[in-house]
Amino acid sequence: MSKVIIIGGGAAGMFAALGAVDAGHQVTILEQNEKLGKKIYITGKGRCNLTNACETSEIFENIPRNAKFLYSAIYGYDNFRVIDFFEEHGMPTKTERGNRVFPVSDHSSDVIATLQRTLKNKGVTVRLHTKAEHLEIEEGKVRGVKTSNGTTCPADAVIIATGGYSYQTTGSTGDGYRFAKKSGHTIAPLSPSLVPMTVKEDYCMQMQGLSLKNVEVKIKDGKKVLFEEFGEMLFTHFGVSGPLILSASSVVNDKIRKKELAMEIDLKPALSEEKLDARILRDFEENKNRQFKNVLSGLLPAKMISVMVSLSGITPEKKINEITKEERRRLVNCIKHFPMTLTGLRDYNEAIITRGGVAVKNIDPSTMQSKLVKGLYFAGEVIDVDAYTGGFNLQIAWSTGYLAGSSVEK
Repeated sequence: MSKVIIIGGGAAGMFAALGAVDAGHQVTILEQNEKLGKKIYITGKGRCNLTNACETSEIFENIPRNAKFLYSAIYGYDNFRVIDFFEEHGMPTKTERGNRVFPVSDHSSDVIATLQRTLKNKGVTVRLHTKAEHLEIEEGKVRGVKTSNGTTCPADAVIIATGGYSYQTTGSTGDGYRFAKKSGHTIAPLSPSLVPMTVKEDYCMQMQGLSLKNVEVKIKDGKKVLFEEFGEMLFTHFGVSGPLILSASSVVNDKIRKKELAMEIDLKPALSEEKLDARILRDFEENKNRQFKNVLSGLLPAKMISVMVSLSGITPEKKINEITKEERRRLVNCIKHFPMTLTGLRDYNEAIITRGGVAVKNIDPSTMQSKLVKGLYFAGEVIDVDAYTGGFNLQIAWSTGYLAGSSVEK
């Protein structure tokens, strides 16, 4: 029976433990926090979007880089198997819009409790408040882990499942990158991803807290469209956030770190410019003698009206019956192409995931074992793979974790 040590008790680490114990190994998880799955507690606003119920092949369309590297992992332990695991271990699930899967209870704590209970029943040892300091490697093979209190834990295999840099309050300190680099692995450049973005224009502040649904966002670098999607977003004191923006951040990540990008919002994507103009004309006909600033409430959210009035260039007090066709066209243009300038990404504390990590060229995709150090495996966010929102990143954690654990040689 091989001794397997897993560094990190998050999603990938816990599933790596299940994979290893199912394969007949003696398994110990080293977790520096006071509890397992600290990051899972806060995912999905505390509800935990644990996977996505789309066709398994569609998962790869939601992984913008290195998707092929994950074929063995995801097909080996796919999204339906994840759902079955939780259902069979006493935690019913439900599927919501966008095929997002949640616990029926809406409590992420139930996901943790299910995993903890299963680990305990299978005899996995969990050592909390235990920080791994460095790997013991001899002659190209891992021999164990030295902890911060000076104890050496011998092992036949070590799985690094330390997560990334995101949500640093949960203990994501980037230790896994340090272990990997010290043992000769390449680290692909790191940056926050699935993260809100900052905006140059100060009118964002006026709309702080306003959530927009069913809008289309387009982000451009000059004339080139980098991102175009339909969904929900939110204005904040620093710029923009919400599902659309988080997904966009992983697409424009490289570009926005070098230069500002133009973003426009189509507030009425269901209407062509002609139909929107006809709709506005109808509203104007019914309010001929009112001031311009007072007739937009049927068309726009209250927090947006003063901003839209200003952008349209139409005098707020101007009577509706005095507004020209050209001014009306300008208003239509503002509604269909509401302009903003994106200036950058927020930091790791607001990022759902870290982009970058241990280079996939250093890892065997069929086992998650290092190609450089025998007996050393990687799982989850520490690897240079990331996906859009919708449960796909947790699916990567479950799949790579289980593959790493179940691949450990006897």
